[in-house]
Amino acid sequence: MSELSPTLVDLNSYSFTGRQSPELPDFSSLSEESKHELRMVGVDVDATGERAGTFVQFDHSTVHCKSSGKGVEVLGIRQALKKYDGLPEYFWKAMDPEKDDFTRTAAKEELHGGYFIRTEKGVKVAEPVQTCLFIKGQNVGQNVHNIVVVEEDSEVHIITGCATSHDVTSALHLGISEFYIKKGGKLTFTMVHNWGEDVMVRPRTVGIVEENGVLQNNYVLLKKVKSVQSYPTIYLNGDGAVARFNSVIVTPTGSHVDTGNRIVLNAPNTRGEIISRTITTGGTIVARGEIIGNAVPARGHLECKGLILGGGLIHAIPELQGCVTGVELSHEAAVGKIAQEEIEYLMARGLDEDEATSTIVRGFLNVEIMGLPQELRESIDRTIAELDASDAM
Repeated sequence: MSELSPTLVDLNSYSFTGRQSPELPDFSSLSEESKHELRMVGVDVDATGERAGTFVQFDHSTVHCKSSGKGVEVLGIRQALKKYDGLPEYFWKAMDPEKDDFTRTAAKEELHGGYFIRTEKGVKVAEPVQTCLFIKGQNVGQNVHNIVVVEEDSEVHIITGCATSHDVTSALHLGISEFYIKKGGKLTFTMVHNWGEDVMVRPRTVGIVEENGVLQNNYVLLKKVKSVQSYPTIYLNGDGAVARFNSVIVTPTGSHVDTGNRIVLNAPNTRGEIISRTITTGGTIVARGEIIGNAVPARGHLECKGLILGGGLIHAIPELQGCVTGVELSHEAAVGKIAQEEIEYLMARGLDEDEATSTIVRGFLNVEIMGLPQELRESIDRTIAELDASDAM
């Protein structure tokens, strides 16, 4: 994938050494500000809800890692590499380290951490596993590698938050993620990004889904970030495998977000769906999506809708590749503004113009994602409400 109007990354501007942190037995010693920042990306620091496991990374150190639910193992990636003799079935097996400059850098630089999460065969993990990749230092380069293995007929929901401390403006995050969903397994993966205004983000993700496996992926980005480039690719290699992506993205002025998803239908009876909702309030969004049909019967649908509120750019790039006779692929793409008649309809029922606009925007973004902490849901609602209603006209 190439970026449109790319934001260049100078790797020499970031420090990949010297940012170690001590382990935390729990989160009680963190400042209230740090706790709030973690809550904003879905981490339950108060133990008010149940979690089947927790992993937290600060800069170059794993500071907290534990498994507390039946049927799921949560380890730091370096611990897992040591325990399982280098994870020969999984480590750099789905992802090609020569894919681009960022995968090559991730493979070459010191591995700072990341998580290894694996379910037991047949276990439906009742509570979510929470993970957080957090940058606390200015100009830190963070290099992590994550592996998720969902064994046969098991299920798990992982909530991953990525963020920077309030006083960090510049940093670089490199994140390699590999997902392996075995026969009949289901992974729900919810990612919330809350980066600093001058942070560069370069995650690279590949997943492999076997027979009757399911991947449900949710992505939320509502705050300013200098540049995100992300394009997860999921291979549906088993009969009846399913992948669904749901993205909610807002870009304020100064943000450049080039993101999307690719689903490859490699087996009969596979289904893929990519749904993207984007709003720019002055930033740039390149909203990509690609579904490739290599087998029949197989179906895929791609939907990308964007609103421009007060300037900015949305470039929607939906792509469909049907490679065999009989594959069924479709897409919808629309970019525009809120229709005046929709605002007038709500105003006729008692709302003022700002309230009507906020109501339409909230419905458009549709951020009701199951399993997020209440404070995070409220933060998302506040962010949506703060969008300048006057820009929607």
